[in-house]
Formats: sequence, structure tokens, C-alpha cells
Amino acid sequence: MRTGLTIGEFATVTHLSVRTLRRYHESGLLAPAKVDPDTSYRYYLPDQIATAQVIHRLRELDVPLAEIKSIITTDDPHQRADLIAGHLHRLEAELDRTRAAVVSLRQLLLPDAAVLDVELRSVPARTVVAVSAEVRLEDSLDWFDRAMDDLDAAFPPDERSGPAGGRYANELFTGGTGVMTVFRPVHRPRGDGRIKVVDLPAADLAVAVHAGPHDDIDVTYGRLGNWVASHALAVDGPVHETYLAGPRDTGDARRWRTEIGWPVFRLTPGSSQ
Repeated sequence: MRTGLTIGEFATVTHLSVRTLRRYHESGLLAPAKVDPDTSYRYYLPDQIATAQVIHRLRELDVPLAEIKSIITTDDPHQRADLIAGHLHRLEAELDRTRAAVVSLRQLLLPDAAVLDVELRSVPARTVVAVSAEVRLEDSLDWFDRAMDDLDAAFPPDERSGPAGGRYANELFTGGTGVMTVFRPVHRPRGDGRIKVVDLPAADLAVAVHAGPHDDIDVTYGRLGNWVASHALAVDGPVHETYLAGPRDTGDARRWRTEIGWPVFRLTPGSSQ
């Protein structure tokens, strides 16, 4: 009676090397169904093929060994799926960060793109509806989406009087935690739950428009900062953003337009920051 698949046969059907299968055995990831006590030959069962291939794919994705063991030893298919989904979510976040870094580097390597149109603008005081909280930088995107969802649900398009915007404390960038405020101008401001009616003060801004997706918005920030410094201006207060067109307006990222506004004042000789 056939004992099972030899390690060579198992390597052939799984497209894994004998060395890899031995390493899986030694690390406790995949033990053979039987090891001959006299010859030390390893034998595997056909139903171990899928398990070996799952381990291989997870190792390709750099899933830690302890996590792989948790995945393959659980008998609950839903729990197994949740464990894999959690790692895939982390990988997707890494891919997003990699893509953003690549886009930024490409922009930084284009000297002609360094020319930035900047406008000095005086913005009057306004009354808006807003959501505000102290947020960690790593949580800022999720927090922003939830806050905007609340504003959009409370104030449909016919109640809005202008594009959405945000004000972000410098501490958010310098210390990793700071106050974020997202807002919408509306015809009849009213509070509701965490939505508050807020009076935004007047401000003098150096304004530049970032065109396209936000992967390389840091490059526009840097170029605007360069312009501010070269024109003897200093930053005075939280950064302003105005979302002229964004993901909530169009799925075509090439059409997104984000105004970045830095509150500024002119430095005088001998002044210090």
C-alpha cells in the first residue's frame, strides 16, 4: 500500500524545492505526514499540497513565522481568513506608501516642475460647520474620511456654499499629534453632535495649488515652503487646505485640485522666529 508522496514528488506537485520543504519541517510550519524511522524518508499526503502552497505565498509576502503558524493551525476558516486579511491590509498600506514615495521622487527629480505659482491672498473671516479633534498623524487619513462623511451626511450639496477645507496645526507635522479641523461653508450653519459652528479668523495666506492625486502633495508643500522662505515670509498659524476638487467630486485623480495655504507674515530685519 502506498505510504504517500515522497518529498521529491511533493516538491514537484507543489513547485517547492526539497530544501524549502525541509526548512518548513524544521521550523514547525509543515511536518510530513510520516517519517520512516529506518530511512528518515519524509512522506506527505495529497491534502497537504494546498497547505504547503499557502505557506509559500505567505512567506513571499513576508508574513512572520508565528503568524503563519496561527493561520495554518486554526480550524476556523473565518478566523483563518481574518488573519490573512489583516496582513493583506498591512501590505496594501505598505504599497500605498511605496507608491507615494516613488511619485514624490519622480517629481523631485524634475527641475522644471520646481517652478510653482504662488498667490498672496487675504482670506476674510468666515462662519462654517466643522469637525475638530486632536489626531495622531498616522490616523489622520481615516479621521479625515470619517469627519467628512459626517459633514456630507448632515449638509447635502444644496446646502453647501463653497468647497470643503481643513486647518491643520503645525504640531501635527512637527510632533506627530495635533489638532485637525475639517469644515464646509454652508448657507445656514448649525451644530449637530460633533459638528460645531466655527468662526474662522481672517488670514493672510501664501497659496499654491496641488494638481492631481495626493501621493506627492508633500512635494508641493516643500516647494511652497521654499517660496515662502525665499520671499522673507514666515509661517504664522495652522496650515490651510481647500479641496477645490477631490475624491468626493470625481474618480479621476488627474482632475483633483487642492489649494495649500500657509498663513504668513513678512519678516523684518533683525526679527527672529
